[in-house]
Amino acid sequence: MTYNFIKWTTLQESNQPKTVTQAKLSYDHDDLEPAVSEKTMDYHFGKLYKAYVDRYNAAEGDPDFNEAGAFLHEIYFTQFKKPDGANAPFGACLDFIEKHFKSFDAFKEAFAKVAMGIQGSGWVYLSRSGEIKTIANHEIKRDILVLVDWWEHAFALDYQANKKKYLENQWKIIDWNIINLKLTNR
Repeated sequence: MTYNFIKWTTLQESNQPKTVTQAKLSYDHDDLEPAVSEKTMDYHFGKLYKAYVDRYNAAEGDPDFNEAGAFLHEIYFTQFKKPDGANAPFGACLDFIEKHFKSFDAFKEAFAKVAMGIQGSGWVYLSRSGEIKTIANHEIKRDILVLVDWWEHAFALDYQANKKKYLENQWKIIDWNIINLKLTNR
């Protein structure tokens, strides 16, 4: 199995600008259904995420915002896999979760509490320190293990305002192999 991790390319020649590329996915846009619909994938991945990459590379708009938007979306989309029955952490990530939260269920409850406490939009993530943190806008954070997009475009087409159901379904598509690799490849 091939894993795509964040690939930010800085060209070595000082006269060449830094560029970002959109991640290649290991799944098709309809593979995450019913957790994430093909329609949402086409819009969220195909248009919005691509727009951050394109605007950054074209030097349009706020470069920090666009770079961070591309960075966060790459983490978000490359941590997924096709849903296949019960999906739970194992190995290093299960040990990590149990160390910090006692159980996967307790982790999900703590994560939901932080996520549901966000007023408006943002991001919520499990950090390498074992804390659940938020990002109010777009920022590059180097301590992300599991990331959930809390902006309306991530859930509104499929869940309307039911953020709780959206979050519950995110756990069905997290690829815990990816999270284990992140933990073991510091």
